[in-house]
Amino acid sequence: MVPKLVYDFAEGNKDMKDLLGGKGANLAEMTNLGLPVPPGFTITTEACKVYLQTGAVPPELAEEIDHHVDALQQKMGKKLGQADDPLLVSVRSGAAASMPGMMETVLNVGLNDDSVNGLAHQAANPRFAWDAYRRLIQMFGKTVLGMDGEVFEQALEEAKQAKGARSDLDLDADDLKALVQTFKHAVHEHTGREFPQDPRTQMDLAIEAVFGSWNSERAILYRRQERIGADLGTAVNICSMVFGNLGMDSGTGVAFTRDPSTGQPGVYGDYLQNAQGEDVVAGIRNTVPLADLEKLDKTSYDDLMANMAKLEGHYRDLCDIEFTVERGKLWMLQTRVGKRTAAAAFRIATSLIDEGVIDTDEALRRVKGAQLAQLMFPRFDADADKERITKAIGASPGAASGKIVFTSAAAVEAAESGENVILVRRETNPDDLHGMIAAQGILTSRGGKTSHAAVVARGMGKTCVCGAEELDVNVAQGTIKVNGTVIGAGEMISIDGTTGEVFRGEVPVVPSPVVQYFEGSLDPDSGDDLVASVHRLITHADEVRRLGVRTNADTADDAARARRFGAEGIGLCRTEHMFLGERRESVEHLILADNDAELEAALAELEPLQRGDFLELLAAMDGQPVTIRLIDPPLHEFLPSMEELAVKVALARERGEKPGHDAALLTAVERLHEENPMLGLRGVRLGLVVPGLFAMQVRAIASAAAELKKQGKDPRPEIMIPLVGAVQELHLVRDEVEGVLAEVAAEEGVEWTIPIGTMIELPRAAVIADQIAEAADFFSFGTNDLTQTTWGFSRDDVEGAFFSRYLERGIFAVSPFESIDREGVGALVRTGVERGRATKPDLKLGICGEHGGDPDSIQFFHEVGLDYVSCSPFRIPVARLEAGRSALD
Repeated sequence: MVPKLVYDFAEGNKDMKDLLGGKGANLAEMTNLGLPVPPGFTITTEACKVYLQTGAVPPELAEEIDHHVDALQQKMGKKLGQADDPLLVSVRSGAAASMPGMMETVLNVGLNDDSVNGLAHQAANPRFAWDAYRRLIQMFGKTVLGMDGEVFEQALEEAKQAKGARSDLDLDADDLKALVQTFKHAVHEHTGREFPQDPRTQMDLAIEAVFGSWNSERAILYRRQERIGADLGTAVNICSMVFGNLGMDSGTGVAFTRDPSTGQPGVYGDYLQNAQGEDVVAGIRNTVPLADLEKLDKTSYDDLMANMAKLEGHYRDLCDIEFTVERGKLWMLQTRVGKRTAAAAFRIATSLIDEGVIDTDEALRRVKGAQLAQLMFPRFDADADKERITKAIGASPGAASGKIVFTSAAAVEAAESGENVILVRRETNPDDLHGMIAAQGILTSRGGKTSHAAVVARGMGKTCVCGAEELDVNVAQGTIKVNGTVIGAGEMISIDGTTGEVFRGEVPVVPSPVVQYFEGSLDPDSGDDLVASVHRLITHADEVRRLGVRTNADTADDAARARRFGAEGIGLCRTEHMFLGERRESVEHLILADNDAELEAALAELEPLQRGDFLELLAAMDGQPVTIRLIDPPLHEFLPSMEELAVKVALARERGEKPGHDAALLTAVERLHEENPMLGLRGVRLGLVVPGLFAMQVRAIASAAAELKKQGKDPRPEIMIPLVGAVQELHLVRDEVEGVLAEVAAEEGVEWTIPIGTMIELPRAAVIADQIAEAADFFSFGTNDLTQTTWGFSRDDVEGAFFSRYLERGIFAVSPFESIDREGVGALVRTGVERGRATKPDLKLGICGEHGGDPDSIQFFHEVGLDYVSCSPFRIPVARLEAGRSALD
């Protein structure tokens, strides 16, 4: 049976997003709710998938479209291309996941040289008709025919200059009629073809253009940024046109049922008289606040408020709404659960609990670890000296400082050089996405909270200030003029996305109140409503989560901070970090030892230092488990580089001096040199090759634990053997470790059970985890090395070398070092879990790689049954929140 490819709006519902896209599903839902939605139909994502696979629309699609066009014409009482009263439609994209401005839209489809006169007659408004026609040609030329949009913008600017007009509203019917001819000539000149006069041809080409825009550069970039699947495709919505550009009694706008920046309830949005929808989101003309609509058209305003309340009640969430007023009649063109800032997400979630709309579980589902991470960023110091140059609309919160750049290319280039930049534009458009991603923040002189810059910035968590009308932005000259002051490209500015303030120079920052709360210096009942919201939801996450959350920490200070942030132990202490700095000389003695006596002396020199390290660490995490990894990296990493030593030795010899110690170090480095040290003498191999090395560390751990126990404390060390690939390795080291532990217990008169486990960081270890579990009390998956060894990547070498190309070409959706590669590395983790627990059902399992703090990865670790994740101290709150959310899914 041939699948249905086209649905009337009345046939769908909000739960059909995968098939109808978000826009189509929500248009259907509003239609079924009885809201005033212009009639139309949706072409499914399945049709798009066929187009993307074959390069052609499904052959059966034309007949289905014919059927729905006929039904639409009967419903509207007019036809496409009808000379005296034409039916016009919009052709709009609509993916399952919101991708604002990333794909294409064409309005006013159906106009041609004949029907434009009929439209002018029916509307009794020739200016409106010719304005609609020029918009169609402009959108069609850019979107469908692939023309440079600047061709049309330049022609429009020249028409305004010739007229002496400041705005396109100042152009009359004759001006716009002439502009249509100019646009049509440009189409022929740049494409070699005439602008199509047949409405159905216009529609079909526009549909294909929308399908094709799924794989546009900016859409691909946005999907990668937001981690949206590349295989979903977009639906296409064909909607009968309603017109906000019929005069000053008409208009178009965007509304939010709550403030998307702060989460506060109220009337939020933008309205623009005598305009079509694209004018609002493009920020071409500055809008008026939505509240002004009450004065301009109270009936439409009251209808809109009623519809907004109905939609928020129905969706039980903040709704983002697009609407048009056509000569006093309100039409609803779109709704969706609105994008919001991180602060708004938390405030709205807890507000809806208090209003009895959702329960606490649902509220927790609606906030994300990535949003919590944003709230932990610093903010500007309110007491610092600042030179404010203007104040505009705070569109996306945050504190951002950087050098001014005026183009996306400049932003990308500067960011690649490690510079922080603020992208300054009159208004952004979807082609600016590269620059917006690269910049620390975005500042525009036009637009409002619903402009392209604002919506995209909020979605990405970027700081953004919009509508800074006092700024005269001259991209050609590379300057900003404000109140007589000229600021040029490369100068430093700071923008506050909460207050909308713009400052000259770099403004100092202070810790976020959310961080102060987690550190214990700010009480959740202090009166800060954001902190109170975070406290409520993180508390609930702790109540429901199954996964424990530990930290990666090597010092007592890190351990203490992690504990304040909610860590339930240490999942990874890297003991090699304790061998750096002032202790390097002692490590050199170890490496240079020529005989057993020298080796024993070097180990004896290191042991009390290690014992002191473990005393501090175990005391800081008293009563909580502390997993201590025995020394892992190759020994030569503790020595100067071969090149550095060779130069020192050569220079000494040139001066006639004996190189002495440097020569001995060079000999040692040459002896230890490996072509690929990450796959060489390290980890468990060191413990087996360097006699007494692991025993020294274990004795230091055990004696520190014994001293603390005598003080009445509760040290809980766990000893982890790194880089095990064969169970025989673990058996040998375990025998040695247990011997040392028994010896120290007897000497100190203490009793203990100290678990001994291993890191699973080699593919072989995951595959034979059932064998390794025989000799292990726990596993900790070292996903950094497991990713390297599974992919054959050296992380230090490859990320800067070719990862960007892999991301661009879709080989990665995200770096496998950032988020777990579920299909490859994840499959090995799953195998390790299943086989390890097949041998020992109660085997404790954790993860200590960087993925332990990544929200998406935490979801996976919950699914496969790990007991805990471990991450850096600052990421602990994120891990706690995500672990709670994972337990609810």
